[in-house]
Amino acid sequence: MSLFLLFGILLGILAFGLSAGLTAVVRRLAIRIGFAAYPQADRYHQSVVALGGGIAIFGTLLLLLSAALLFIQFGSSQISRSFPSLVPYIEGFRTKRVDLLLVLACALILHIMGLWDDKKRLGPLSKLTVQILVSAAAATLADIRLEFFIQNRLITIVLSVLWMVILINAFNFLDNMDGVSAGIAAITAAVLLTAAVRSGQVFIGGLAVLLLGSLLGFLVFNFPPATIFMGDAGSLVIGFFVAVLTLRTTYYNPALELSLSAVFMPLVVMAVPLYDFASVVFLRLRQGKSPLIGDTQHFSHRLRRRGLSDRQVALTLYLATLCTSAGAVVLQKTDWIGAVLIFLQTLMVLGVIAVLESSGQMNANSFRERK
Repeated sequence: MSLFLLFGILLGILAFGLSAGLTAVVRRLAIRIGFAAYPQADRYHQSVVALGGGIAIFGTLLLLLSAALLFIQFGSSQISRSFPSLVPYIEGFRTKRVDLLLVLACALILHIMGLWDDKKRLGPLSKLTVQILVSAAAATLADIRLEFFIQNRLITIVLSVLWMVILINAFNFLDNMDGVSAGIAAITAAVLLTAAVRSGQVFIGGLAVLLLGSLLGFLVFNFPPATIFMGDAGSLVIGFFVAVLTLRTTYYNPALELSLSAVFMPLVVMAVPLYDFASVVFLRLRQGKSPLIGDTQHFSHRLRRRGLSDRQVALTLYLATLCTSAGAVVLQKTDWIGAVLIFLQTLMVLGVIAVLESSGQMNANSFRERK
């Protein structure tokens, strides 16, 4: 077993255990102090459920990334002597310290805003403004931006800010039913991890492992029937970190025989979240409503109204995401014909979801009559 694989496994286990432990603690404290989600007209759940899962997710990422920064600053010399092959990676990590601190600062702002919104309900325009400012700071100061054959820095910053804001809201939109947002984000993180490994990106791969472990630890308590919700304090943060991973992962590299079509990997990986985001925005605008005001028109709700249980909805969306993600992984090693087939497969998966959520439920009597 390679040293990097061993470190990755240990890191993932540590993130999983810490996240699960923090979630259990937060859940107990949240119920005690009344920090909970109560049934409302624009919410699906019909019982009181603890909030604060986002504290556990972000807390895990913050603690482990801070520990990594401290280790690089004060304790990396011993590792360098024991494992000389790691020296280039340690030095590379050292050069990225400021960028990582900026990313953590941006995530912290989103986390605090999410906590405030979970408790007090901020206006949608205020939330959107903060998201834009945070994304702009990440793109300009930490260089978290698109670099696919576009040389103009201003254009790449604008496109990157737009992409980050869309993903932040996409995962916020997905956080409408037990286990959906965290589960899809975990699948996404796993796929981006494979892309980073293929490209030899140790730092990005490590960040993906941390995100994956923290999400899986939270899912222990959030998979249907959920006993705690992440709230905006979690969904905004995971959307931001997923956006960071998509923008910093190297997809195309001729030296590693990675296909040019792989630059479309983020769109394929995010097909299910983007479908939900686009469909909900379209429905709300068509009805004359603000696209930023919550309701129960998400495709998970529409599937639920067709007779699926909460677990069946979550598993259906996991499977749909896995189907599109499998194609996304292949994009890195396929030709243009294969890429076209993958895009068609992605559209067909979304088509199946559209048919499922738009068709009526056939009852048992009508089924027997047809037979």
